[in-house]
Amino acid sequence: MKIGVLGAGTIGSTVARKLSAAGHDVKVANSRGPETIDPQILVSGARAVVADEAVEDVEVLVSSIPLNRMVGVAPLLRRISDDAVLIDTSNYYPARDGRIAAIDDGQVESVWVSEMLGRPVAKTWNAIGSGSLAAKGTENGSPARIAIAVAADRDRDREVAMGLVNDTGFDPFYSGSITDSWRHQPGSPAYSTNLSYEEIEVALALADRDRIPNRRDLQVAVVTERTDNFTRPVPNMGDWLVQLNRAIYIGVYPFMK
Repeated sequence: MKIGVLGAGTIGSTVARKLSAAGHDVKVANSRGPETIDPQILVSGARAVVADEAVEDVEVLVSSIPLNRMVGVAPLLRRISDDAVLIDTSNYYPARDGRIAAIDDGQVESVWVSEMLGRPVAKTWNAIGSGSLAAKGTENGSPARIAIAVAADRDRDREVAMGLVNDTGFDPFYSGSITDSWRHQPGSPAYSTNLSYEEIEVALALADRDRIPNRRDLQVAVVTERTDNFTRPVPNMGDWLVQLNRAIYIGVYPFMK
């Protein structure tokens, strides 16, 4: 498929690298220009382009942009074809994004994004840490395969997003419509806890919408303190974050292996 990736941070860059390795025609852009994109992102065939080119003539656009920049890039994202699938990987962190009143008042994050863009979106790759996304993908059918939630309203959006998640090495699990995607927002049991296909179904059902923001903010406070405001990484940071997320977002449940 012809795929554009807008945003070359940890998630966007890994998605670009993995999808190009899977045989897709991938273009990747950031806000600073193609010359600033890490060459390691391009080793599997992805091409660094300017942002305008990333949205042209694509079947899929992966938007991996912080929510605090969404309003500014919305006109660019609206330029993709009506037939193209737009995948949103973003998450709301008030400490980074500033306060977004609608989301603070309870609007689902990707519903807000969809309204900003005036078009449907699918939501996936938002609920896995970048380290796990880069290193823990496995072959289809592997008993150790991690599941990733996919939310979408349109059948084609769902089918395409789930196929691409599979191509990155993970089991896609359909979590429902975009209005249900709060079940894998930060603070939920399915958020960055590296669950199997069977476990994620239970975790999504366990999500308590009223508790999610407090648990998200508690996790941020723990990580900020433990890393001296993100200046001192923890050894094996990715695995440590998964264990921390499980402790805060899930606790002890018999469904966990």
